[in-house]
Amino acid sequence: MAKFEVAILNLMGNSNIGVYIHATDRFVIVPEDIDSEAETVVAEVLKVDIVKTLVGGSRLIGVLLAGNSKGVLVGSTAREEEIKRLRDALDVPVEVLPSKNNAVGNLIAANDKAALVYPGLERESVQLIRDVLDVEVEERAIAGVGTVGSVIVVTNRGGLVHPDATEEEVEFLSEFFGVPFMTGTVNFGVSFVRTGLVANSNGALVGGETRGPELARIQMALGGGEENEQ
Repeated sequence: MAKFEVAILNLMGNSNIGVYIHATDRFVIVPEDIDSEAETVVAEVLKVDIVKTLVGGSRLIGVLLAGNSKGVLVGSTAREEEIKRLRDALDVPVEVLPSKNNAVGNLIAANDKAALVYPGLERESVQLIRDVLDVEVEERAIAGVGTVGSVIVVTNRGGLVHPDATEEEVEFLSEFFGVPFMTGTVNFGVSFVRTGLVANSNGALVGGETRGPELARIQMALGGGEENEQ
């Protein structure tokens, strides 16, 4: 397996990079006005094609969009031209999730094997997630948090979850997603790990307030314990 790289990145002036970026093993979606320096870091670390857009006129790609290498789901605020841009750029289905909650990125945690979703999500939405992402879907809160997309970062290589997740929950996640999981934090103690972490099987980007022990934990969880290549 290729070397796993971890790099520190701030975006739009802050360390909450996970709210702006969505990554898979085939592509990464970023705000259309990302600066060139940040774009270079994203490309070098994640090593996949970059697609630029907004969702509902917003830069909050990581909040308003979810998916895996096989499909993408956006919230109902997404504009027709934005959906068209994604469909033209990506060779995967792109669909609008029919949910009253537009924060799709907080509702879904997915890799290419499975998707864990907000418990109580509308039946129609759950079925669409199953169809578009082509994965097994289960509804369940983790660490007492229903918005599982905000407390889990999972790739086809590993996963990191909220530090309050129980041993049983960590074991469930490892089995469900088919990759090893660990608990951890980002940005100097933030438990909602998705806010400050973006990853695929090639590498991870972490917010600038993330400290050494957190970096080591992220490296171990998502990169299989390789040495950090900051």
